[in-house]
Amino acid sequence: MRMMVTPLQYGDPPHLGPFVLQARLRTAPAGLVYLGQAPDGRAVSVAVLTSGAALDAAARDRFVTAIRDAEQPRAGVLGWGATLLHRVRGHAPADTPPVVAMHDGRAPWVAVPYVPGGPGAERFLDPVMVSGTLIGRRQGPEFVPHWLGDRSPAFPGPPPPPPPPVGTRRQVVLASALLATLTLLLLVMLWLLVFRGDEEQEPARPLPATNFVPTPPPVPTSPEPQEPSPTPSEGGSGSQSPLPRSSDNGGEDI
Repeated sequence: MRMMVTPLQYGDPPHLGPFVLQARLRTAPAGLVYLGQAPDGRAVSVAVLTSGAALDAAARDRFVTAIRDAEQPRAGVLGWGATLLHRVRGHAPADTPPVVAMHDGRAPWVAVPYVPGGPGAERFLDPVMVSGTLIGRRQGPEFVPHWLGDRSPAFPGPPPPPPPPVGTRRQVVLASALLATLTLLLLVMLWLLVFRGDEEQEPARPLPATNFVPTPPPVPTSPEPQEPSPTPSEGGSGSQSPLPRSSDNGGEDI
């Protein structure tokens, strides 16, 4: 971990919970530490996991467990034994600062009082990196998490959408009355169109009686005059062609 008191950079959250972030204090392999201001004006040190570490369930659990261990009271023999056990495990050092506020969701963070030159919220980032066990440091190849190169802070998920607006009792009653009125009006119109129309329909008028009036018989009309047709001679039957007329000289002998 190295000291890097720098202004906020692109991608840093402007606030975490009720704390307004003002600058970066430290950059750790597992998270970042910010200088923040509480609503009452106190300066606080806020530590948040990187986005990669926040996605690692084991790393997130180690971070939240270290915070909850620091919140537990350690008075009496039982508290001294718990403190000794946590010291051996390296989860709760003796100079762990008191927790002011925390969030243990998908992007957990913790806030402690800011003391210039003193321990800050970076103490809770140390247990995230696996460094040893109860019997000493681990032997074998080094354990490097896949998110080690991530330097972007974890952002809490977007807030859930607001619930749909709920009408007041008066609005519900008015809407119900309006709906009932419209339904009644529709039923009345349907009754007028279907049932009342059949009742007011006029009966069919009977057809007039058939009267047979006698008419006079038709009178034949006279035919138009036409050219007279030749009549046959009285002595013969049938028609005869006319004889040629003799000439005055009686004709010539053949």
